[in-house]
Amino acid sequence: MPETIHAHDVTDHTDGSEPIVGDAAVAIASLHAMGNGTLDDFGVLYTADVVNREAVAEPPDTRGEGPAAMYATALWLRAAFSDLAWQVHDLAQDGDHVVIHATMSGRQTGPFVAYRPDGEVEVAFPPRGRAFAVTQTHWFRMRDGRVAEHWANRDDLGMGKQLGWTPPTPGYLVRMLLATRRARGASR
Repeated sequence: MPETIHAHDVTDHTDGSEPIVGDAAVAIASLHAMGNGTLDDFGVLYTADVVNREAVAEPPDTRGEGPAAMYATALWLRAAFSDLAWQVHDLAQDGDHVVIHATMSGRQTGPFVAYRPDGEVEVAFPPRGRAFAVTQTHWFRMRDGRVAEHWANRDDLGMGKQLGWTPPTPGYLVRMLLATRRARGASR
């Protein structure tokens, strides 16, 4: 039976509960590292062959294995969003799997560039300076106290609505086309 840990266990230990340790703590730390961790931090949190199953829509340098690829994902997110944070609500652990339900929040201050499976730029969403907060579920497979695999379920439509990407106004569509052209030029 999976062990479920509730948000008060993660953030508040005044009730006498034990702090989160082991694989669950590493999984939580890996989320927070996306917002402000260094490459050295990633080397401690991830296995040398970690795989991010979500990298198919990310820049080519995120699609490899290892901490450097995960760090590239963090840099890609940070280029688009400032003040990135993850508030953990609940987590469950079963064997080598840890699942975290969290809210990701931030502010779009740079273009968000999405990529096709072939690594080419698909579309760029220019910043509007808006804040967002969306729920996500992150799945981690752990090995030797580090993250070995990651995949997620995200509310991308909800984020797009909060950031004004969808439905786009005619003026924003023009800005998107120009931002996409710039991103494609920069990736060559």
